[in-house]
Amino acid sequence: MTTHGTTHSGSSTTFDPWYDHYADRTAGLSASEVRALFAVASRPEVVSLAGGMPFVSALPPELVTASLARVMRDSGPQALQYGSGQGTPELREHILEIMALEGIRGSVDDVVVTTGSQQALDLVTKLFIDPGDVVLAEAPSYVGAIGVFRSYQAEIAHVMMDADGLIPSSLRESIAALKAAGKTIKFLYTIPTFHNPAGVTLSWQRRIEILEICRSNGILVLEDNPYGLLYFDSPPPHAMRSVEAEGVIYLGSFSKTLAPGFRVGWALAPHAIREKLILANESAILSPSAFSQYAILEYLRGADWRAQINTFRSVYRERRDAMLTALQEHLPEMSWTVPTGGFYVWLNLPPNLDSKEMLPRAVKELVAYTPGTAFYADGTGRQHIRLSFCYPTPDAIRLGVRRLTAVINGELELLNTFANTGQLEAVHESAHVSNPPPNIN
Repeated sequence: MTTHGTTHSGSSTTFDPWYDHYADRTAGLSASEVRALFAVASRPEVVSLAGGMPFVSALPPELVTASLARVMRDSGPQALQYGSGQGTPELREHILEIMALEGIRGSVDDVVVTTGSQQALDLVTKLFIDPGDVVLAEAPSYVGAIGVFRSYQAEIAHVMMDADGLIPSSLRESIAALKAAGKTIKFLYTIPTFHNPAGVTLSWQRRIEILEICRSNGILVLEDNPYGLLYFDSPPPHAMRSVEAEGVIYLGSFSKTLAPGFRVGWALAPHAIREKLILANESAILSPSAFSQYAILEYLRGADWRAQINTFRSVYRERRDAMLTALQEHLPEMSWTVPTGGFYVWLNLPPNLDSKEMLPRAVKELVAYTPGTAFYADGTGRQHIRLSFCYPTPDAIRLGVRRLTAVINGELELLNTFANTGQLEAVHESAHVSNPPPNIN
């Protein structure tokens, strides 16, 4: 056996002896820019404004340990055993109670428990996407969704957003252009509430209009809603699934309102799709973790989970406020979104700055962020940065923004010094000039 082989192009070599054996779809598998950041961002001296990790320390540990103790005392054999491919019925009943807070009414039979909502996203994509099919997604969109769609060889067509979320007229134009090109559109993927990464929320009027556009064009809506209960002042508009049952698959998760380590999410799907989701779930993992489901079930039974969500809201509101105040103090000439819930602020850089090329300098200055390029399938977004305020303390956020300001000012100084000399690229690679998409202000 050789220790290397030629690539498909035959122009270079790889040290993977099985390179030519992989399925074509593996070409869509690549490490995201968010994942690549974790190694450096986890260093204690680096202020990470990059990852969207919940602040799980706000969850009193006795709530979790008490739930785990009750699981082993009352349901140990069942919790340690294989379970149903659809999830435990009682947990699914509690999930209905949680979704009712966002106006959703459904049947316990149509809820499918998954290993985080990420797995639900993967299962839906597996069920619907053939190579070359089109997924419509906001511009920008969640990096984890882009990775899933690519892995199933979907074509991702971005639809423009503004401060009120996805723009209906842009959606109509995209659908018309794709149909005219003979493309097959399978579904619209959207995070309408406290969007990741943009931080904006789709208005109620637009939710209704977008549902009608998709209904009239025979396009399924995949509504991803991990942040909907984490509002800061008043509740957001009800979920799109609250007014459309047959044309919407709704994805939810306990990762943001409890803890991501349990890896429990769910899909609420139209009845026929539900059946296929269960079969796909069983094929992929046999059954979601019974132990995690029982632990969450005991938590929901015994703890004041609504009060705990209120605690998370207070924590994230304070951190959002710290970030917005710091941005206004240090970068007043720039623009950014003002989230009313969730985890993220979307920062618009001055013209000609490149967030991806600027990142190594930022890490050297002990601050990390996620460049906008991570959230576009076509590599655009260089003039944007996602800033996460969920995990760092308010003091760390303020420090991180000060460090980021120093990096941005340093880049601008380079531009001002060398832009007219023709030496800028040689002096600093971060002077790459792209054609950024329109700002979300």
